[in-house]
Amino acid sequence: MKNLAQSFGEQAPLLQCTIGNHFCKIVEANPDRLALVSLNQDIRWTYAELKREVDRFASGLLAIGIEKGDRVGIWSPNCAEWVICQIATARIGAILVCINPAYRLYELEYALNKVACKALVTAEAFKTSQYLEMIQELAPELASAEPGNLNSKKLPYLRTVIRLGEDVSVGFFNFSGVCDMGLPNPNEHLHAIERTLEPEDIINIQFTSGTTGNPKGASLSHLGILNNGYFDARAMRLTSDDRLCIPVPLYHCFGMVMGVLACISVGAAMVFPGEVFEAESTMRAVSEEKCTALHGVPTMFVAVLDLPDFNAYDTSNLRTGMIAGATCPEELMQRLINELGLSEIIIAYGQTECSPVNTATAIDDTFEQRTSTVGRPHTNWEVKVIDLKTGETCAVGETGEVCVRGYGIMTGYWGDEDLTAQTIDSEGFLHSGDLGEMDLKGYLKITGRIKDMIIRGGENIYPREVEAFLYQHPSIAEVQVFGLPDIKYGEQVAAWVQPKAGAELTPEDIRSFCQGQITHFKIPKYVKIVSEYPMTVTGKIQKFKMRDQYTRELGLDHNV
Repeated sequence: MKNLAQSFGEQAPLLQCTIGNHFCKIVEANPDRLALVSLNQDIRWTYAELKREVDRFASGLLAIGIEKGDRVGIWSPNCAEWVICQIATARIGAILVCINPAYRLYELEYALNKVACKALVTAEAFKTSQYLEMIQELAPELASAEPGNLNSKKLPYLRTVIRLGEDVSVGFFNFSGVCDMGLPNPNEHLHAIERTLEPEDIINIQFTSGTTGNPKGASLSHLGILNNGYFDARAMRLTSDDRLCIPVPLYHCFGMVMGVLACISVGAAMVFPGEVFEAESTMRAVSEEKCTALHGVPTMFVAVLDLPDFNAYDTSNLRTGMIAGATCPEELMQRLINELGLSEIIIAYGQTECSPVNTATAIDDTFEQRTSTVGRPHTNWEVKVIDLKTGETCAVGETGEVCVRGYGIMTGYWGDEDLTAQTIDSEGFLHSGDLGEMDLKGYLKITGRIKDMIIRGGENIYPREVEAFLYQHPSIAEVQVFGLPDIKYGEQVAAWVQPKAGAELTPEDIRSFCQGQITHFKIPKYVKIVSEYPMTVTGKIQKFKMRDQYTRELGLDHNV
């Protein structure tokens, strides 16, 4: 009988409460402990002080007519108000809708209308995006509207816009003004509301950045994101003595669940270096705040390690954190341990629809397990690999689609039952779209995306396999492999290669390196030497953009 590629995580009691309930318990146990530091805002709050700000805003939201189940969007880079809004909406049962800070007019209009946002909390601007001007363009009716009484043709569900900062904008509430509208001592009133809420209630909508079509709104519950944050904290062995540096964006699960909720679940401190990731501000935060943990995607850690004045920063307190977004290469892991002192760093794999972590390595895992796999199933989680054709569970070591099941699976895509049914099967397994394989001990390797798999003349080619081989080239820093259309074979292998600093490479160098080492049809026909890759704001490389661009560059559009 063959060993099946199916594994179960450690079993542990779930936190059977809402985010607000748990937050209040943590505050009661740790009132004077540091809770939140926002360096660029010069804010340092204890848990008691953070709760005071949360309660003021939560009570203010009630005063302006926000009720349980109402959708409240937040469109802002990282700041203390983001965290306040996250916890405050949870306390009153409103559903927080995370809006990507990079969104432009069409995307903003789509997101707000898709989930029928009643209110929007917005920053004034971010980089080149003038948020207030964009909202005013979509809703010119703001110019003659009383705050909280918007009636917009393009945004028919939106009634209230709350702006950050102290400047006054016609038709907008100010964040501080909303805080002042609530009850003087709202704690008991808020507790009464919380008693009407259930852990299974939807509390957050996260838009997934799909490669095609409009973004999908994954609906997540108190139970899902609170427990995922809690078990992330347990995996890192965080306690109330720890300080976690969070340079990753809050609008994404990495920041708001693996960061904020992980800290809140155990009473640790969250440290925000700035609005957006910068290597210098991140290291300054780590050094000055004596952070014990640091989150990031591989590209962030590389940027930090490559700072010219890296040795000027004190990293002696660092020990743990989480890497997500991509597998950690061996060379980077070695540097994280030796240069940053992150001997207990964890690799996490997941997706928004899963609240988000599915698997993670453990602090005690071997170096090889932490660099060649994404670990084993997370606590109270189940993972299996299935055959793409039959749907049966694969044997250990066979490649198939990664499917997951557990407490944190989304309730569905907001307003899209058909797409939900295509993603979550009748047994409750979410089909990830990722290709992977599992070993005898239950460790999972992610080998690519089903959509990324290259089929050349009937041969299945997994880009991750070709990438792993090319990483052995001493002059290659980064490589991304994908398929391009071909009339004869259906697809051909293409590679974008980023050389190491000071190294010189040519496409012929790459192909020569492959000759006699890997099967001929896996050798890239097309090779481009690049200095950077198109990425999301969370540091994930976007192969579909490379594929589209390179197809046009090479004039292969007619092959599509």
